[in-house]
Amino acid sequence: MERERLIEGLEQHYGEYACGLDFGTPYQLLVATVLSAQCTDERVNQVTPALFARFPDAKALAAVTPEELEPWIASVNFYHNKAVHLVNAARMLVSDFGGEVPGTMDELTRLPGVGRKTANVVLSNAMGVPAIAVDTHVFRVSHRLGLSQGRDPLETEQDLMAFFPKDKWSAAHHWLIWHGRKVCKARKPLCGQCPFLELCPYEDKV
Repeated sequence: MERERLIEGLEQHYGEYACGLDFGTPYQLLVATVLSAQCTDERVNQVTPALFARFPDAKALAAVTPEELEPWIASVNFYHNKAVHLVNAARMLVSDFGGEVPGTMDELTRLPGVGRKTANVVLSNAMGVPAIAVDTHVFRVSHRLGLSQGRDPLETEQDLMAFFPKDKWSAAHHWLIWHGRKVCKARKPLCGQCPFLELCPYEDKV
């Protein structure tokens, strides 16, 4: 019963929310997601319009050096390393995948700078594949709500896939992210505003 109540509650409160990154193609989402690591979606969305106008596809991005890319993403955290990853990923997209973003976990995680979380974001949001990407918000919220006791993102992802019906995996990813951003914050969770307070086993809730 509590499982159904929580799922229904999350959908009721956050069902209208989707990916916070602006994108039009799988390539754009891949680039934006790499840029979003340890950086806010808002900042990334400020950078990407000019970036995508200059580098509209993997072929264009593969043709420059990381140093040439850096000025376009310099306001994003860790832009130096991200420039290296993005250029090398674009070169692999061109050499191995005809310039297109592949549609499987194994292929995506071959790309430089692309881990399981980024791959799941792309699969879920750009390709319609049911997936749950575990970022810091999802990890924190799922543990506080008692949905997972996984020691790492992979274990947490597996727990969440068991908890939510498969047809809600992609949506649940967004529900948990937005609950973490709006209510279940890292340092000072707004427990008094939480619609799931009575269902929440978090020991330090206030």
